[in-house]
Amino acid sequence: MQKQIADDLGALLAVLPDRIHEQLLVNGRKDHLLEVILDLGRVPTARYTDGEVVLARAEVLRDDIECVVSRIGELDADNRAGIARTLHRISAIRNRKSDVVGLTCRVGRAVYGTIEIIQDIIETGQNVLLVGAPGVGKTTMLREAARVLAEKRRVVIVDTSNEIGGDGDIPHPAIGRARRMQVAEPIMQHEVMIEAVENHNPEVIVIDEIGRELEAAAARTIAERGVQLIGTAHGRTLDNLLLNPTLSDLVGGIETVTLSDEEARRRGTQKTVLERRAPPTFAVLIEIQDRQRLAIHANVAEAVDALLRGRQLDAELRYRGEDGEIQIERESAPTPQHENRRPARPQQEGRNSTARPAQLYPYGVARNRLAQAARRLSVPIQLVDDLGSAEALLTLKSYYRRRPRAVVDAERRNLPVFALRANTVAQMESFLIDWFRLDVDTDPAQRALREAEDAIRKVMRGAARVSLAPQPAGLRRKQHEMARQHSLSSRSFGKEPRRRVRIYRD
Repeated sequence: MQKQIADDLGALLAVLPDRIHEQLLVNGRKDHLLEVILDLGRVPTARYTDGEVVLARAEVLRDDIECVVSRIGELDADNRAGIARTLHRISAIRNRKSDVVGLTCRVGRAVYGTIEIIQDIIETGQNVLLVGAPGVGKTTMLREAARVLAEKRRVVIVDTSNEIGGDGDIPHPAIGRARRMQVAEPIMQHEVMIEAVENHNPEVIVIDEIGRELEAAAARTIAERGVQLIGTAHGRTLDNLLLNPTLSDLVGGIETVTLSDEEARRRGTQKTVLERRAPPTFAVLIEIQDRQRLAIHANVAEAVDALLRGRQLDAELRYRGEDGEIQIERESAPTPQHENRRPARPQQEGRNSTARPAQLYPYGVARNRLAQAARRLSVPIQLVDDLGSAEALLTLKSYYRRRPRAVVDAERRNLPVFALRANTVAQMESFLIDWFRLDVDTDPAQRALREAEDAIRKVMRGAARVSLAPQPAGLRRKQHEMARQHSLSSRSFGKEPRRRVRIYRD
């Protein structure tokens, strides 16, 4: 099938200020327009498929923003609005007083024929998850999948932001015979997912932007009821999902397992390893690398097991050739070294001295402890105060459950969010080990003994004393024994469960 594009671009241009509208018409290239950006006090810009263009030298005024807002009506709880019977989306940025000070006007297009490249997969009845960078075409492909499947099966779309079926009560023709359920508030998405199954007897549920723990749980519930799921999630690759504690359940989740001595020797690993916790909710994962190129993991369970055991990860690569024909190849991707390998100390090997600093936005996380964890692992990090320059947001589970604005904004930007169980150096070290894909020992006991070794080395080089992290009594006893073996003194101080060892020279 030849691709056909319907974009109703005139409806979007009509809500823009006249000077912006006219300049876009002068520029032409309407088929390549992706977004129009209007930020108060800055020049208006348009983003095309090949880069950004300044639309006017005059800065955006408050009247310009109010003009657009007045033409689109009320913004929803997620600061988004649409235009009835179109797929366009206008997203707002607000100041502290909740006034709109910025707008992102995204062009929504129905592209018929995009699903042809994976139509054989979605028609098998398996649960399929699409991941990829923002703007790469996940929602477009999801919409087309709903239309194609609805020709033969009962399809219900859970449309949280009206991006799949468009704004207004009557859905866009691009979803075909599929039915659409709107969501009053984004935080209620998981309830509408369950309601769709219980009330409307679907054979297929289509859901965009699974990004919260409750939505991941709802997806598993739906899958266990025998309903096919086609969805998208925050993340770009399978490895991203594994490192995200909120969404890892979609691909089976991760848990720590202690192996017997014999099994550890057979595998050539340490005794404490990471294993997949359960069968994945989604049987197939598709990484959308760009609009014409996909990497397909046809068996997510096997792919996750390969990642956790450090084996080479094989994926099926599909793309359109210059003649428009679909090409299929096998792709052998180098697998990141995971914790299940034998321990190696980056401090001694100096492997991370030239690594690119990780741009992290800490929310509720102790910055001094995070910096300490990075120093102990010899990895470069840079703590930023702006989500726009961050690669990930790091917070605590207690904060994440409250849904603060920083977390909500990060998820809207498709920025990875990592939630630590506690505000401790050990938890931060575990995160950094995952982030930098370090080949180090993550067994708590081994980490405690390694910390004691490092402290002994520092004292023997001249440090007056070094205090270790809190540990249970059994591990503290071993740390004391290690100090005695090097003719150093040590003592425990503090109250349980914060009691720790201090090593010093007499």
